[in-house]
Amino acid sequence: MSDQPDDSAQQPDQGAEIVHLDTVRAGRHPYPPTSPDAEPDGEVMRVDRAGGETRDWITDLAEKARTRRPIVPLWLRSRAEALSILSWVAAHYVYVAGYQASRAPLYAGRLAVRSPRGFGRLVGGFVRWTFDLEGEPVRLATVQKADPDAYLKLSRQRDARVRLRALGALLVMITLVIVSILVASAPTPAQWAALAFMVALLGVLGRPADRPLIDRAVIPTSVEKLTSDVVIRALGSLGIAAINQAIAKNSRNPLDFKAPITRDGPGWRADVDLPYGVTVAEVMDRRDKLASGLRRPLGCVWPETVPEEHTGRLMLWVGDQDMNKARQPAWPLGRSGSADLFKSTTFATDQRGRFVGLTLMFVSVIIGSIPRMGKTFLLRLLALIAALDPRTELHVYDLKGTGDLSALECVAHRYRAGDDDEDIEYAIAGMRALREELRRRAKVIRGLPKDICPESKVTPELAGNRSLGLHPIVIPVDECQVWFEHERFGAEFEAICTDLVKRGPALGMVLILATQRPDAKALPTGISANAAVRLCLKVMGQMENDMVLGTSAYKNGVRATMFSFNDKGICYFSGEGENPRIVRCVYLDAPAAEKIALRARAMRERAGTLSGHAVGEGFDATEAAQGSDLLADIAAVASEPKLWNEVVVDRLAELRPEAYGPWAALTGSAKSAQLTNALKPYGVKTGQVWGTTADGKGANRTGITRDDITHALTERDARKRAGAAS
Repeated sequence: MSDQPDDSAQQPDQGAEIVHLDTVRAGRHPYPPTSPDAEPDGEVMRVDRAGGETRDWITDLAEKARTRRPIVPLWLRSRAEALSILSWVAAHYVYVAGYQASRAPLYAGRLAVRSPRGFGRLVGGFVRWTFDLEGEPVRLATVQKADPDAYLKLSRQRDARVRLRALGALLVMITLVIVSILVASAPTPAQWAALAFMVALLGVLGRPADRPLIDRAVIPTSVEKLTSDVVIRALGSLGIAAINQAIAKNSRNPLDFKAPITRDGPGWRADVDLPYGVTVAEVMDRRDKLASGLRRPLGCVWPETVPEEHTGRLMLWVGDQDMNKARQPAWPLGRSGSADLFKSTTFATDQRGRFVGLTLMFVSVIIGSIPRMGKTFLLRLLALIAALDPRTELHVYDLKGTGDLSALECVAHRYRAGDDDEDIEYAIAGMRALREELRRRAKVIRGLPKDICPESKVTPELAGNRSLGLHPIVIPVDECQVWFEHERFGAEFEAICTDLVKRGPALGMVLILATQRPDAKALPTGISANAAVRLCLKVMGQMENDMVLGTSAYKNGVRATMFSFNDKGICYFSGEGENPRIVRCVYLDAPAAEKIALRARAMRERAGTLSGHAVGEGFDATEAAQGSDLLADIAAVASEPKLWNEVVVDRLAELRPEAYGPWAALTGSAKSAQLTNALKPYGVKTGQVWGTTADGKGANRTGITRDDITHALTERDARKRAGAAS
């Protein structure tokens, strides 16, 4: 390498110009050219817009138009909401007026006590004004300064004022004397009125500066106005660091209120953008602290997300009363009327007292909660709605066995309460019949002309055609976990219900499952993942919440865990094509439910649709017992002394596909475990059995011994004969 310097690196290019960088930078435009053809020149570009483009007035106008407020307020568009708000305003001012009127004697006493001081202040002020005593300190100051010219000037000014004011004072005194004479000659009521006026006037003049005459009315929370200061105070009490930092940095406007706080039904609504990094879910987790900060009962405070906005947009609704104590409007179907499952039927009210509807057709429903929160009441309500449609066939299963659904017995095509063996056999027979009905309906729908059934699903016209047999079928099941956890029929119940949830809605079959244990066993994944409508009352944890409301519901701020134990009948309602929302289900006690069910029975009698259990038709469930006589079936298929469990299951499925087909569909150890669990009630134990695989290799696997099956079968038959003889 050469040690000589490179001249080309040190000498400027020909024609180049040396410029001062500060001067050039100062002359640059702060933002890049907006023209798409403009070339970049190394300037700093804004990155608050995609591609670095600048905002223009059209963009700003478009964003404002997207969020602009309606010309006519929402509360004026609804008569019920308008009446609610006007009622609140009237209640507010009636309370204030009543509060102050009740304290009128106290205020009169205060005026009387303060009137002597007021008289002294009036006389003293009158004297000071008349003799210009307020200028006395200035005149004394000129004397101390020995300034004769200034003192003489002030003295002449004071003499002129006193002469003029003395004349005015004389006129005032004459006027007071004349008024006193007139009052003395007036009737007694007028004299008392004049005295009261003078005492009131003197009492006002004698008021201490730190003690106002009129007390501020202590407004109860039911009529207290929600303000931004109250909301900021409450959010600042949650212990969220980012909110506290925002309040510390900007004490005047720490939070961005996206709209003025307004009345919204029987309460107040505030839309707030939380500080960066704070989510609504964090606020919902501290709902009890938020209620404390607002000084409201817990049942009045409902923080929610705004799904169409970012996760930091808080919609805070603060009611005048606890949601669970507020008076609900009368349910339209409570006294008269019928339902149509193909149309939305009211079943709940929202926080503002407005009715919320649910279309039961073409959906499956899951109801979940901890015990004693209103789950069974809600299930019964939905079943009553179905009963009020005379076309609907009801299959009611009360696995709790307490008779909470007994009101529906008079209209049910199938009805059973309890979880004993005979109850389960009755249920499995009924569900098998429904599976066959599902297959029949699919064939009927498939065979109909396209002009009659263009969407390949049941329509109101098809449901009303009795010859087709496509009427709605609704299956309410309380405590469904009893089915799915049953040792003998659990897998079959799961397979049938999964089929109903997936294919049933289009074929007019609606499955409604309610459980107090919303976990993977109580709500198998195939069922929970395909239910269109979710109703979740209070649950205890994230897993239960997401099992009912869907995956990631808890993460997205839809949290039924925030409900308190007093929020009975209040739940998250997910479905009907809308975002999850909080509703309060219509409350019907047992006597009211019985009256509605009897009315539904009368409607069915007139329509000629009463059938099954409701008219006393027996349902022979022996087919279930025969189809599920596990010991006899194993004895029929097990010719070898010992067999692996999976081999037995496959043979059982060939013998009775409708009963054991779901078992054979299981894979791996689940198939073997299914048979092991099914044999436990009979006292038959499985163990290691030597066998040969398909490729001729020997292996030890879990299996049964034929002698154990035969022995258990003999003992069972002997017990039956002994019971029959006794």
